[in-house]
Amino acid sequence: MTLAGRRYREARRARTVLAMKSYAGKIVFVSGASSGIGEAAAVALQGAGATVHGLASNPTSLAAAREKHPGIHWYAANLGNRAEVASMVERALAGGRLDLLVNNAGIYKFAPLEASGEAMVRSLIDVNVLGPIFLTQAALPALRAARGAIVNVSSTSAWKPTPGQVVYGATKGALESLTRSLALELAPEGIRVNAVAPGPTMTAGIARIDMPKEQMEAAIKQMPKMIPLGRLGTAEEVAHWILVLGDPAVTWVTGQIIGVDGGMTAS
Repeated sequence: MTLAGRRYREARRARTVLAMKSYAGKIVFVSGASSGIGEAAAVALQGAGATVHGLASNPTSLAAAREKHPGIHWYAANLGNRAEVASMVERALAGGRLDLLVNNAGIYKFAPLEASGEAMVRSLIDVNVLGPIFLTQAALPALRAARGAIVNVSSTSAWKPTPGQVVYGATKGALESLTRSLALELAPEGIRVNAVAPGPTMTAGIARIDMPKEQMEAAIKQMPKMIPLGRLGTAEEVAHWILVLGDPAVTWVTGQIIGVDGGMTAS
């Protein structure tokens, strides 16, 4: 192993030890936890000592998640349905406390505005905007009990306008506005609210984008050229910053959007 490799492994081990000191005995909830960034965050939080409640989007992904990660408590709910979300959170937390809420669940569907049908637009708004709002509303009593934290997962699409991502980018822009406004609203209660904004990240979700295979492969090859560090990110790299922002030891950071994008939005 190279010197750089040894240093990276040592630094990663040190971060894990520090995280375990902060998350031991903590209760966290992660939406969209069955794959991608949400799965990486849920696994890292569990490894850092937290009791993790995970939300999966449908019965099939829920069953797979339970089998893959039996130590995580799993739930399913339609994020666009306020009553269903409230009932799910009540079952999960049973009136107790919540130290960290990670609003990660999101979908990305890309199309020019003229080709964005009503079903597509409503699905993006339901999951990417209403979902975090309803989930946060339901979790607030438990967050107040712990003076906890919220970390939302946005996207560089909220900062860097891209043709064909008009509606998706708008939903992530709304999430960032929610982050800043809620940070001010909840600051007197000691609840911190921040967000990470990942750039192109190699997850299973990329393969589910409704795009011809050849076009998708070409897009993935083109993406690194737009990123100063020259590559796509990993779910684990984004999850690291979720843990940092949610860490109870980080007591004086709120209302911030942290770009985790290899320098993409700086270019």
